Amino acid sequence: MKSNIHPQNHLVTVTCACGNTFETLSTSPELKVEVCAACHPFFTGTQRFVDTTGRVERFKQKLDAQKKQAEKIAAKKAAKKAVKPLEEAKAE
Repeated sequence: MKSNIHPQNHLVTVTCACGNTFETLSTSPELKVEVCAACHPFFTGTQRFVDTTGRVERFKQKLDAQKKQAEKIAAKKAAKKAVKPLEEAKAE
């Protein structure tokens, strides 16, 4: 078998939005969750409305950030193409 191909497991503290924390093993250094067993309606027996608009807003922010990054890359490529013909004209 190959050695050193598996990711490292870390003992991490999982932090819930309600403030509850517990420890587990994970390959990521930090975990944050929105709902845990201490605050989930199924385990607590209480009804609670989950804010789904926050999820949509976060998705839209991430999508906008990706679009801005793609625009920056496209602008750099366009600027690079514009510089090349000038360099070729000077060489002639």
